[in-house]
Amino acid sequence: MKTYIYIFFASIILGLSIISCGAYSFTGGNTGDAKTIQIDFFPNQASLVEPSLSQKFTLDLQDLFTRQTNLTLTSSGGDLHFEGEITDYRITPMSATAQQTAAQNRLTITVNVRFTNRLNEKDDFEKQFSFYDDFGANQQLSGSALEGILSTILERITQDIFNASVAKW
Repeated sequence: MKTYIYIFFASIILGLSIISCGAYSFTGGNTGDAKTIQIDFFPNQASLVEPSLSQKFTLDLQDLFTRQTNLTLTSSGGDLHFEGEITDYRITPMSATAQQTAAQNRLTITVNVRFTNRLNEKDDFEKQFSFYDDFGANQQLSGSALEGILSTILERITQDIFNASVAKW
């Protein structure tokens, strides 16, 4: 008889645990009733322009949302809509050597984002997201070195945008 009581209560606890997980997403994103997402091209309006940056950023943001949510990417009329522009691409010296030259440089990228949730207007925002990565002053910022630094920066910026829009962090 005790065995049946244990099995009964264990079944109830297991059932409640499974049901309660339905309210959460394992990726941290809560898209509500949204089914579609529209992510417009983000033009590079910075004074210093890296030619591939706009396309890379836009694709990285689209990839993040399609991987971590069940939203369908659309070219117009999305329930969730992202638009904006890259406003800053800047290289600045960070530390000096004894010869008064830069020992390290910092690449900073800033993106202005306008987010519209057509199903819940209180979630709308316009914000700037920025991140940086440091590299040696003797390192040429091209090829695989540039790709690595851009990947680090864009991964952080796109994750911050995801968190601000659907994860609400």
